[in-house]
Amino acid sequence: MIRAALFLTAASLALASAAPAKAPPFDTPAKIAYLVDLSSGAVLLSKNADQRMPPASMAKMMTTNVAFELIKKGDLKLDKMCTVRPETWQKWHGPQAGSTMFLSPGEQVSVENLLKGIITLSGNDASVVLAECIAGTEEAFAEVMNDNARRLGLTNSRFGNSNGWPDEGRTYVSARDLAALARAEIENYPDLYKKFYSLTQFTWGKTLGSGTDITQANRNPLLGRVPGADGLKTGHTDEAGYGFTGSAEQNGRRLIMVVAGLDSFNQRIEESVRLMQWGFNAWQAKPLFKKDTVVGTANVQLGGSSEVNLVAPRDLNITIPAGLLSKVSSMKIRYQGPIKAPIAKGQHVADLVVTTSDSGEQVMPLVAADEVGEAGFFARAWIGLKQLLGMA
Repeated sequence: MIRAALFLTAASLALASAAPAKAPPFDTPAKIAYLVDLSSGAVLLSKNADQRMPPASMAKMMTTNVAFELIKKGDLKLDKMCTVRPETWQKWHGPQAGSTMFLSPGEQVSVENLLKGIITLSGNDASVVLAECIAGTEEAFAEVMNDNARRLGLTNSRFGNSNGWPDEGRTYVSARDLAALARAEIENYPDLYKKFYSLTQFTWGKTLGSGTDITQANRNPLLGRVPGADGLKTGHTDEAGYGFTGSAEQNGRRLIMVVAGLDSFNQRIEESVRLMQWGFNAWQAKPLFKKDTVVGTANVQLGGSSEVNLVAPRDLNITIPAGLLSKVSSMKIRYQGPIKAPIAKGQHVADLVVTTSDSGEQVMPLVAADEVGEAGFFARAWIGLKQLLGMA
């Protein structure tokens, strides 16, 4: 059962204005655009966000997500060496292969360097070599990608290959799903995200003839242009146009943006920077609850306590138009309950859902303030008897 509890405070009421504020306008030539503030869950812009589209190289975010998960679990080491099969090199080298890391046939490359080649250089060859190194074949790796997509709740995404190369429509994503995937990488693997995604350039391979080292720049249009930018991934094919999934953090606010279907490399730079700057400048954070503040309670099933306090795991803010007061339409606690014991202290068990006049629902996590163990045998028996007699 979904349970909701109303919990309004003077702090939230102070944000209400006599007249609702209007969301600041933003128009973009991008066919698809999406911008979300992770600090509050507010969706600041949504244009065809659930439309299925070819991801081009933005699909490589799922390739890195699979690798990051295995590394975190200890099942994949950064210093593991992977072999570039001659057949893989033959397919993924030269102008017809798109972006490459300039790998060589038979070369031994570490997982760490392959990840740099994928993230910084958008190497199609690096993606396939890593996929084969992890799963044996790219086809098997694509199934792992799809398993991850299902577990992350990406309902409009499917992966047929590791690098986003056009495959007659078998690989597709949505902007909302790409943003969710980006969030998963940022929140689940913060150290790996920081290590790999903000590299401005990477050197690998040598030119023919002179044997000069090949250094390529990161194509991320936000790096060096927007303060706090630190990821994620560009994409381009004739089929998909120019796209980008990006993120930046300023003053505790982290935004994730997706644009797709743009006409040129320069237009992608212009629109990416403009959208991210608009997200930070046209919107502002307003505080709701400080970290560890008790926001409400949730009912507990078969626990040593019948309820548990819900606290803010971090400072919780809402996102509203800059320079204006915004009307909070409602605030409620939502959870699937009663929550079955045992519950760990700090476990995410509920969400605070705030509805404002200009950005819809903003969803923020709430966690258990204390550990709640399972009730003992006699306590469970008493609870069962009360439920049987309709006393509970």
